[in-house]
Amino acid sequence: MELAIIMIGLVVLGLCSGIFGALFGLGGGVIFVPILLLSGIAATATQAVAMSLVGIIAGSVGASTVLIAKGLSNVRLGLLLEITTCIGAIIGAIIATYLESWMLTVLFSAIMIYSGFRMIVNPERTVEPATGEDSPMTFRYKDESVGEDVRYEVQNVRSGMGICTFAGAISSMTGVGGGAIKVPLMNIHMHIPMKAASSTSSFMIGVTAFSGAITYFFAGVFTDSAVSPLLTGAGLDSLLPCAACLAFGAFCGSLAGARLARRIPSSHLRKYFSVVLFVMAVLVLLQTGGVI
Repeated sequence: MELAIIMIGLVVLGLCSGIFGALFGLGGGVIFVPILLLSGIAATATQAVAMSLVGIIAGSVGASTVLIAKGLSNVRLGLLLEITTCIGAIIGAIIATYLESWMLTVLFSAIMIYSGFRMIVNPERTVEPATGEDSPMTFRYKDESVGEDVRYEVQNVRSGMGICTFAGAISSMTGVGGGAIKVPLMNIHMHIPMKAASSTSSFMIGVTAFSGAITYFFAGVFTDSAVSPLLTGAGLDSLLPCAACLAFGAFCGSLAGARLARRIPSSHLRKYFSVVLFVMAVLVLLQTGGVI
């Protein structure tokens, strides 16, 4: 009975995080990691992060199956930005060894607050390509909330790639998904419509999370690490069943979230995302201060 409750709870957790991630292009790490630790399912932060990455991969795959088919996820741009994001993640991992953790979380929170403020104050501005032959950075998708085709041309590609290096570094240093930085970057600096920015981020975080999850798997975190007393009492000696339930819920939730995101007007999605950034900043600061 106890095992069934744990498995159902993990599916529900994955379901909620999958919807959240697909709507805003954020990894579920900000939800997965604290809950897995506080509930006692993960014995260590490393186990929580490892299971979180599995959930993020499943959510990214589920959302991308819908969003790529509808032209919302910009795969070409996502892969381009992933190059510098991964480089930044390596740099961030090195820098993190020389800095106090509270410095990193305060920096992350400041960036979140600034990005959220900019997204509320600055109206969305997309650059429509000139009539005639499209450039390599011209894309389109159908906005189902208004029933119209949206064409946009990506701006500031080189500087955007440079900032993604910074986003990857911050993500690596704080353990919080880089989508919280990349979505405002794409929307504010590169003038990509909010729906396309969040959808592209959903695709990108899956690529990044996969490399991390594979590393944890070969390190034996899922099979060799000692599980928590809660899981031992339920008859489990491995994290794999827990990760599988989390992934199943995240995949199903992301499918629902992706379909919902297509129908929400871009202006509303932008406001909701700003609120999420403010909440994330507050939660990270409270965690740093030991309040939660």
